[in-house]
Amino acid sequence: MSTQLEKATFAGGCFWCMVEPFDERPGIESIVSGYTGGHTENPTYMQVVTETTGHREAVQITFDPAIFPYERLVELFWQQIDPTDAGGQFADRGHSYTTAIYYHSENQRQVAEKSKKELASSGKFKDPIVTEILPAETFYTAEDKHQDYYKKNRFHYKRYKKGSGRADFIKDRWSYEKDPDELKQRLTDIQYKVTQENATERPFQNEFHDHEEDGIYVDIVSGEPLFSSKDKYDAGCGWPSFTKPIEKQQVKEEVDRSHGMFRTEIRSDRADSHLGHVFEDGPKDRGGLRYCINSAALKFIPKEEMEERGYGYLTYLFQ
Repeated sequence: MSTQLEKATFAGGCFWCMVEPFDERPGIESIVSGYTGGHTENPTYMQVVTETTGHREAVQITFDPAIFPYERLVELFWQQIDPTDAGGQFADRGHSYTTAIYYHSENQRQVAEKSKKELASSGKFKDPIVTEILPAETFYTAEDKHQDYYKKNRFHYKRYKKGSGRADFIKDRWSYEKDPDELKQRLTDIQYKVTQENATERPFQNEFHDHEEDGIYVDIVSGEPLFSSKDKYDAGCGWPSFTKPIEKQQVKEEVDRSHGMFRTEIRSDRADSHLGHVFEDGPKDRGGLRYCINSAALKFIPKEEMEERGYGYLTYLFQ
C-alpha cells in the first residue's frame, strides 16, 4: 500500500449525489462535500446556491493511488453526470451546479484531459462535452448536515436522486447493453439461464465450488470484477462462497420471494446479472456474511493474468 495519499476534486452538480458512488471503496480514505472555484471566503450553502460566490458544489476525495488509481476516479465521475449540460445538472440549474474536474497535479490534468477526449470520441453523447478541467483552488468544507447526506437522509436522498432525473439518466447512459441473441451465442446454456433467467446450478457440480487458485472472479456477461479469491472460503454448501465483494458498489441486493422463501438476491450492478444470494451465516470474524454465488455467473481471472487482461489495478489485493 502506498503511503502517499492524494486528493481529487470533482464538481458534479448537487454534492449529495457525489459521495455514495465513491464511498467505502478500497483505497478511498475520505470524501468531503464542499465548495470551490469561487471568490468568496468560507461561503455558506445559501450563498453558493444563490449564485453570489462563484463557487461550485464539489466533493474532495482523499485516496491511495496505488489501490484506487486516479484514472478510475475520473471514470466513475463521468458516470455520475451529464457532461453535456452547461447550465447545471438535471433539475438543479445555475453555475454552482455545473461540472468540473479540478486537478491537483500535472499528471491529474493529463489524465483528465485524455479521459475527456476519449469520452467525446466514444459516441456515447451527441452533444459536446462541456465539463471544465481546471487547476484546484481553495476548497471550503460544507456544513455538517451536508456531509454523508446519503447516509443521514437515505429516503430523501433516494427520492431526490430519482426525482431530479439523475438516477434514470445514469441508468440509461451507463447500464450494460445486453443483446439476448448475442448472449445466447456467447454463453453456455446454464450460464444464460443463471444470469438472465435467475436459475440455480446444481451444488457441488459446478466449476468453482472447490476452486482455490489466486485471482479474481468477474461477471461472465460484462467482465465486471466481483469477488477475490482472498475472500473465498468453503462453506460446505456446494457453491462458491465469499465473505464480501471486492467493492460493495459492484453488486446490488434485491428481495427474492421465489419458491416460498424470503431471501436477498445478489445481482451484478453493471450488467444486472443474477449471481446468487447473500446470507447472514458467514464467518463472524470476517463480517458474518456468506455470498453464495453460482459458478455459471462467474469467469475466473488468474492473478498472473490480471495485468494483461485489464485488471492490473486490482493486483493490490494480492500484495
